[in-house]
Amino acid sequence: MEKAAILVSVLCLGGVCLVGMGSESLENDTGAGSPETGTVAQGDNSKLPPSPETKVGEDSKSEDEESIDPEPTSSLSDFETSYNYVLSRLMSVDQAIHKLNVGHYLLDVKLTQLLDRLSRLDTTLGEMDNEIQQVLTLSKENRKEVGRLEGCQKGRRVGHKCFLVFRTYESYAGASQRCQERGGRMAMPRDRKEQEALADYARGFFHPGNWPIWLGINDLRSEGLYLFDDGSRVTYFQWRKHYLSSQPDGGKRENCVAISSDNGDWWDNYCDRRMFYLCEFDV
Repeated sequence: MEKAAILVSVLCLGGVCLVGMGSESLENDTGAGSPETGTVAQGDNSKLPPSPETKVGEDSKSEDEESIDPEPTSSLSDFETSYNYVLSRLMSVDQAIHKLNVGHYLLDVKLTQLLDRLSRLDTTLGEMDNEIQQVLTLSKENRKEVGRLEGCQKGRRVGHKCFLVFRTYESYAGASQRCQERGGRMAMPRDRKEQEALADYARGFFHPGNWPIWLGINDLRSEGLYLFDDGSRVTYFQWRKHYLSSQPDGGKRENCVAISSDNGDWWDNYCDRRMFYLCEFDV
């Protein structure tokens, strides 16, 4: 028994020594620095290597942090929302203004083209109007020439004049216009020779009837002052002379003169009365 106790004591002492030596060697290994760096103070645990438990905890913590999703960003403020809305509206207005400018430009181009076409059309119409006027002038000249030829072929030639009766009813003014359109004028007997030839022609034309026929004589400008239709003064008269109805007797009411086809006497009449008329043409 005593030997066993002593053996146990020896073993225990040996273990304590081993433990002491291990701890001292551990301190020497961790606490002693190299000749270049110097000695690290004992009890400073900041430079101690982490334990396996610590590393495992840190690794698990980092994995947990990586597995967590990032927090969502915060929403825009009211000011930023209003600013973006106003900006979008301004962009829309700018686009609309651009479209209007494009449309205005296209409209201006079309208007310019239309004005150019209207200008060309106006020029063409002007040329056509000139041509029409020329045609009308030639037509009037031709009509006058035809009238003169007709007057001399169908009427009565007296000296350098040809007289022609027209059996259409016209007022004094209408008869004057028709004679001018035919290239002549209303009959104006200026002397006895022309008066007698005109009376004989009218008598033979309407025989056996008796019809009043307009002459180119009137006192429209002044009562009692008788003028031919061309404005020259009448110097020879062939008024009807009769004790019951001497002419002229119309006063200011009857201012235009007609010749009677039965005897060639002159009568004053209302100028708006419609009757046959005589035209004369120069040969």
